[in-house]
Amino acid sequence: MIKNIIFDFGDIFINLDKEATTNALSQLGITEISEDTALVCQNYEMGLISTANFIDFFEKKFQIPAEKLIAAWNAILLDFPLYRLKFIQELAKKANYNLFLLSNTNELHISWIQEDWGVLLFNTFKNCFQYFYLSHEMKMRKPNTDIYEYVLKMHHLVPQETLFIDDTKENTDAAKRLGVQVWNLIPGQDDIINLFNQKQFSN
Repeated sequence: MIKNIIFDFGDIFINLDKEATTNALSQLGITEISEDTALVCQNYEMGLISTANFIDFFEKKFQIPAEKLIAAWNAILLDFPLYRLKFIQELAKKANYNLFLLSNTNELHISWIQEDWGVLLFNTFKNCFQYFYLSHEMKMRKPNTDIYEYVLKMHHLVPQETLFIDDTKENTDAAKRLGVQVWNLIPGQDDIINLFNQKQFSN
């Protein structure tokens, strides 16, 4: 029986255009992501470097002004369909499950979301979850095992009683290896509002 549900954020609640940042950076002259650039991006997502240092890296290495980098970086972020907000609000109100959010994200993305949505909407969404975990605050990221182990141990969750939902198969595969039940949601093929059509909830 599922008692705990851990949700990803991007392409689960907020829609993403995963090619948009790559395309925007390409227009700024970055056509290939080198190993050191990829490492900086990962470290930024884990909160291991500051926003100022992240921007400074791109300014020095690629001569990209801060405002253009920020616009390109946030281009991935699209809309938040309010029917998904209604879904998670109703689920939270029923209080049948412990609800978690576990997202790979960074300070620039969260700042954009808070500004685009407004503080009221963002807090309304955030308050649907008992626990709201963002990678840059945790200093960990998916699919590394430590981030899942942290949440399981911190909240004394039984893996077999826990469902993890993510649009990235690498992330769900990592959780599955720890015994967690998973749903690799494919954007465009399914939607989080169809959660209770999953086999974990069938009688």
